[in-house]
Amino acid sequence: MFIIQNTLVSLDVLEKEFCCDLDTCGGCCCIEGDAGAPVTEEECAQLEQLLPELLPQMTPEARKVLEEQGLSYLDPSGERVLSIVNDKDCIFARTDHRGWTYCLIEKLGHPKPISCHLYPIRLTKVGERVGVEYHRWDICHCARVLGKKNHVRLYEFLREPLIRRFGQEWYEELELTAQEWRKQTEGRV
Repeated sequence: MFIIQNTLVSLDVLEKEFCCDLDTCGGCCCIEGDAGAPVTEEECAQLEQLLPELLPQMTPEARKVLEEQGLSYLDPSGERVLSIVNDKDCIFARTDHRGWTYCLIEKLGHPKPISCHLYPIRLTKVGERVGVEYHRWDICHCARVLGKKNHVRLYEFLREPLIRRFGQEWYEELELTAQEWRKQTEGRV
């Protein structure tokens, strides 16, 4: 773990290679899993304001879940997450003509929840700090293969969402830390 400002960053974030491969996975992270994406109260309020624009584009099943359950719920761990359809699909997931899943929020020009933008990084509470950790999921195997092929580290792939969440200064400090770590570990067996 590395301390970057008020965060604890997992070594995996600096070392693991990752690059989404939509040609292979088709965006399945939006339609697989057993809970919705983590979402803040502020994000829920923003999404509530966007519902008049989102509702006509949502699937009938998603509109029914929204009506019956609401925009979000507390998962078994007590974390607020977006509601899901059929115990797996995000209510804002849609499928395009290629069969790829996309985020309706993003398609309509709005920022998707930060947990979605940051994935496969997950944020946790570690005392007074925020933990920045890599969540390894089998469905992302193709992203690990493409990241390795293209030599793209996780933090590099997620540059934009990391800056969105933590700021440019934080990201620059993360880059310097990664560079120093690589210098120290080069040549180790």
